[in-house]
Order: sequence, then C-alpha cells, then structure tokens
Amino acid sequence: MTTSEAERSAMRRALALATTPGVPLGPNPRVGCVLLAPDGTVVAEGFHRGAGTPHAEAAALAEAGEAARGATAVVTLEPCNHTGRTGPCSEALVAAGVARVVFAQPDANPVAVGGAGRLREAGIEVVGGVMIDEAQAINRAWTFAITRRRPFVTWKFATTLDGRSAAADGTSRWVSSRAARLDTHRLRAQCDTMLAGTSTVEVDDPELTVRDELDEPVAVQPLRAVMGLRELPADRRVLNDRAETVLLRTRDPEQALAELFARDRQHVFLEGGPTLAAAFLGAGLVDEVVTYVAPMLLGAGRPAVADLGIGTIADALHLHVSDVTVLQGHDGEDTNVRLTMRPHLRRK
Repeated sequence: MTTSEAERSAMRRALALATTPGVPLGPNPRVGCVLLAPDGTVVAEGFHRGAGTPHAEAAALAEAGEAARGATAVVTLEPCNHTGRTGPCSEALVAAGVARVVFAQPDANPVAVGGAGRLREAGIEVVGGVMIDEAQAINRAWTFAITRRRPFVTWKFATTLDGRSAAADGTSRWVSSRAARLDTHRLRAQCDTMLAGTSTVEVDDPELTVRDELDEPVAVQPLRAVMGLRELPADRRVLNDRAETVLLRTRDPEQALAELFARDRQHVFLEGGPTLAAAFLGAGLVDEVVTYVAPMLLGAGRPAVADLGIGTIADALHLHVSDVTVLQGHDGEDTNVRLTMRPHLRRK
C-alpha cells in the first residue's frame, strides 16, 4: 500500500514532534503524531511528553475532537495495544473513527505489540515502515534495549596518540581538552546511566554527573552506577545528593546490565578505567566506542584499556568508524579528535 506526499510530509513533521526539546529520552519511546483530513490538510498534532503522560495519538485525538473521524493518523511508532498508565492507542484510534493509520517503526515491546493487527480488525487501513530508519534513529537506545533485553552501552575514554589515558604519575587532567570535556557532558546527557568501577571511584573520585554549563541543562541527572564488591569511602563525590546512585555488587558486566535493565535503564555510558573497559569488551557488551584523542605523546603511563588476551595482530579487535570530528578550542591549541566507532564483535 502506497503513501501520499501529504502523508510523507506529515511523517517528517511527526518525527520532528517526537524530538521536541525537553522530552525525556526514556524509559518510554519518543513518539509524534499528525492527523490529516481526507484532503491532506493537518487536523491536529501531538507528541508523547514522557512516562505517565498521554501518548502522541491520544494527544492529537484530544486536540482534533470530532474532526478525527475519517482522518489519517500518521505516527512515528506503531500504536500500542496494551493498558499501562494510559489506555491502548489502538482502541482510542478505533473509537475516534480514524480511517487510516500510517506508522514508521513497528513496536518491538512485547507488552505493547499488536496495535496494527487490532486496527486492521476494526476495518482501518494500516501502512507500516514509512521512514522507519529515521524513526529508529530517534529511539536508538530504546529500540536496542527492548529487542536485546539489556541497555545499549557506550564506552567513552580519552587517550594520547600512543594510547595512554594517564601519565606514569597517574595525572590525566589534560589528556582531554576543554572542548572534549564539554562534548562529553553533551553525550552524558543523552544517556540514562553513568557506570564506573569501584577502583575508578576510589582513585579519581568522579562525580559522574552532567555539568550545568551545557546550553540546555538536564532536567534529571542520569543514574550513577558503581559496580564492584568493595565498599566505597563515604566521602566519595559519587555518593553526594546531586544524582541518584546505585551500587552494583558484582564484577560481572552481564549481571550489572541485567540489574540496570530491571531498573528501566536503556543507555549506559561506561566511564570506568581500563580494567572495567576490558571486561565489557571481552564479554561482547560494548555497542559503541567514543574516544577523544589528544595530539600528545607520553611513552608510558596507564593504558586506555587493559589486557584483552589478544596475542597476535590477526586477532585484533577491529572497530568500524562512523564519525570523525575535530573539537577545537578558541585559541586553536586546545584540540582533540573525537572518533565514534562500532566494535566488530559478537554483542549480547
């Protein structure tokens, strides 16, 4: 079944609505909806504002009122078919008398799936998969977490040209530039969990928060998770009141992610040291690598990652580069190169 130019234009608008500034990145997916009259003009719009608020379809239907009868609903995600904090969107569309539904991404949530089938049973025309790639990109972490039953993991680290994350005396403050540090906080703001190991917390005392110097400070700080078996000193900054903190009593990456998934966490930002990074890489549980490379050499010091058990170049862990960005300070000297990569390894 084909779609009209008006429907494709409406889908682009629905995608824009889904990414309205201030909409939480989780735990619910971001969704936009546009209602079109039979002549292709826009009747109403809506988007989901976060868990517990009306879904995008419900918001658009409420704005449209009786004008929804005979309309086409263009929505970025297949209408849900379950009752949670709100009722099923499939039933709301049927009750409103909508004649046609065009959606982008099928709902991968096993609890909510079945909306398209319910709509067809009610005699409503349904078209799916329209601009699906764009829709999936908007909810990348949610889609991954729902289908894989674990959070998406981004490993971030800063390194010198020779692969050192700190000098021989342990100092690491200037490995990353100010521009890179600000960029890191921007990436932190896109995740719902900051994860480090007990050793990193004991030695470096990171706060693991998103700093307020961003142009758009986060409304809710990511969860701070510390994994390991040792107790933390009570004066560590990660235990302050600036964000919630959970202690994961395990050294097993898979168990740690299972506990975070049970807490509705979908995107983990891994900022631990080389040992923790090696554990996640070895378990096949790193989905994205973001590294800030400084134009400097140390020759000695702490490596960016610990021993991976690789003894020959033929067994090297290869990474697919998806983005290269030069981050340069105002003086032209404060420069890092950011590489965004995807490991070529089995992911669980």
